[in-house]
Amino acid sequence: MAYLERITVFPIKSLDGMHTSHSCITKGGSLIFDREFALFDKKGKIINGKRTNKVHLLRASFDPKVCMVTLRAQSNDKTEQFNLRTDQAALEAWFSDFFGFGVSIKQDIHAGFPDDLNASGPTIISTATLQEISTWFEGLSMHDLRLRFRTNLEIGGVQPFFEDCLYDKPGSVVQFKIGEVHFEGIGPCQRCIVPTRNPLTGEYTPRFKTIFAKKRKNAMPYWVQASRFDHFYRLAVNTNIFPSEAGKKIKTGDALKILGF
Repeated sequence: MAYLERITVFPIKSLDGMHTSHSCITKGGSLIFDREFALFDKKGKIINGKRTNKVHLLRASFDPKVCMVTLRAQSNDKTEQFNLRTDQAALEAWFSDFFGFGVSIKQDIHAGFPDDLNASGPTIISTATLQEISTWFEGLSMHDLRLRFRTNLEIGGVQPFFEDCLYDKPGSVVQFKIGEVHFEGIGPCQRCIVPTRNPLTGEYTPRFKTIFAKKRKNAMPYWVQASRFDHFYRLAVNTNIFPSEAGKKIKTGDALKILGF
């Protein structure tokens, strides 16, 4: 039986994630505290791993109960702690010093700052998929792959690439529930440069994208909607969550059920 095995949220977009046993749906259809904050430069552009691999050299841990973040540069052991809601000026100064240019931090408690505005719900992958991909690359563990692909929800009790049944042909969606929360599966997630780098150092992994795409194509389940793959550097599923689901909770152990079956 498919069930929710793992939940990860990323309180500050592009920084380290935080594992939790339960979460709640926001008004905008995201997981509470996921990408609730984001860093911006003086031109109003989001600072992320696509733009600078220096993001990988930041370590962050969170205490959501008191909205605290503890930050550390990878190069030293000194930590600094800030309240995300009340220490904004000090936070911006710390990040500005780290990146070497002016940084501001913004908050959106309703929807956060998703990568895909047309599929702004949590991303979903199967535990077995990560296990399979770990066999494609010498020296890469499941933990390393979790850090590289940064997926919100991980599904257990299923075969590799089970998540590929959570979307359909272009223009269609797949309706499913995790616990009591109603989701729409939109399509396979197109990956960026971030997974090609060591998540802790920013160092590029040679031929990562080429090897991944070849293996992904060869491992594709026969029932997958091939029309959704103009290339094979895609992994995990983008989703939407209905506005009616705001306030509902999900927790690890919740069953995943595809509706209509």
